[in-house]
Amino acid sequence: MTTNAGPPTPHGKGLRSDSVGLLATVALGLASVAPAYSIAVTLGLVSLTVGELAPAALLLGFVPVLLTAFAFRELNRRMPDCGTTFVWNTRAFGPVTGWLVGGWTLLIATVIVMTTLAQVGAATFLGFLGLDAAAASTFVVTAVAVLLIALVTTVAYRGVQLAAHVQYAMVGLQLLALLAFGVVAFARDGATAPSLGWINPFAFEGLGSFAEAVLLCLFIYWGWDALITFNEETVDSGRTPGRAAVASTLILVVTYVFTAFAAISFAGTGGVGLGLGNEETAADALGRLAPEVLGDALGRAVALAVSVSAVGALLTGASAVPRTALSMSAHGALPAAFARTHPRFRTPAFGTVFFGIATAVVLVLLTLVSADFLGDAVLSIALLIAFYYGITGLACAWHFRRELRNSSRDLLIKGVLPAAGGLMMLAAFVRSAYDMVDPGYGSTSVGGVGGVFLLGVGSILLGAGVMLLARTRFPRFFRDGRTSVAGLSVPENRARRRD
Repeated sequence: MTTNAGPPTPHGKGLRSDSVGLLATVALGLASVAPAYSIAVTLGLVSLTVGELAPAALLLGFVPVLLTAFAFRELNRRMPDCGTTFVWNTRAFGPVTGWLVGGWTLLIATVIVMTTLAQVGAATFLGFLGLDAAAASTFVVTAVAVLLIALVTTVAYRGVQLAAHVQYAMVGLQLLALLAFGVVAFARDGATAPSLGWINPFAFEGLGSFAEAVLLCLFIYWGWDALITFNEETVDSGRTPGRAAVASTLILVVTYVFTAFAAISFAGTGGVGLGLGNEETAADALGRLAPEVLGDALGRAVALAVSVSAVGALLTGASAVPRTALSMSAHGALPAAFARTHPRFRTPAFGTVFFGIATAVVLVLLTLVSADFLGDAVLSIALLIAFYYGITGLACAWHFRRELRNSSRDLLIKGVLPAAGGLMMLAAFVRSAYDMVDPGYGSTSVGGVGGVFLLGVGSILLGAGVMLLARTRFPRFFRDGRTSVAGLSVPENRARRRD
């Protein structure tokens, strides 16, 4: 199961190489973020916090994401492996950090978010069909959500090419719906002229509101890195995923800021009526504003775009998570079953089915416990995102530390920017953890401690416990992992020459 024997090859895990190009990889990255859903549920919350400075918060929240994207790009150029953060952190900091931060944290965060994506996709689709009673039924929504999980698992099982083709239509619908909403909102009578003051980073009144808004924005961008898990199946695996990562993040920030400007111009940030400061509007900004901007018929199309957005992200998650597990297994850090690939479709067959079932089980269990508990589980993802993004940014600077004197480009792109992004992310982790301890943060608490904090930090601590068991099962990885993870990746001397 470990990979010390035999020559290392860039595509040695049974996946289909050279099967997706740059455009398809960008589509997979955009779809994994669920842009229509993300802006719909986050814009109002950011506006509640900082008012008309929501576009500024979106831009500032993008900065550490962009810096982290540079880290992902440089690490992928040197070590294109579908295990991504697992391999990179193992190589930089050792098997304990790689397994817990780059492996477990990413896997558990994705499974949690997939549960809510399935639920949102089911509820919004039922609402789009006019089945309001069904959309209000927890049982019906959960049942439809489980069916959606089964559907996307089937598509993911059949291969990344099929998933990418499906995503073209899904991403296209989302971007078209957001563009139509924005253009018409600006043109409506009574719309306020946009102001450059809305993107003034120095206009925030206090650190607390600024930090809270930026933390909310971390979630809105999260997911683009899923595209890099397909690196061993892309054309030019060392370069295409990194380029797609930067391109997808830039497309996202332009889309989000444009939509935020349009919504604020049309509705304002007041606390009554359609204002984004109204809690009823904040809960689903697009769902509330789209019918007023576009009319009922086209407004329903935006609702469909939100549903499609959630399902598209669910599909990318169902495709990406098994590839992380496949890499961990191939490198001897998980049971051998996760490394099994389908002989025809060349996909991680066992892992795809396993995580599909696991997502459905987690969804049902959290729903049975409490709808509030499921909501807090989603909020806790911000901790997990900041944790593994931050460590990966530092891993980039550390891995390339001996090359930083080669040129000013290397110093900036491989060292300064990734390290700055990593430190920003870890600062966000500490700040959000501090805020989440408050029992009033989220909807649940235990013993005077916020349920969001317990779920977020608890997930990491649970991973540490599982890792202790894994060390007894896979001692060779935890002994030799730092050197052996390169066994199924492009050899570093070849990647260095290509750079």
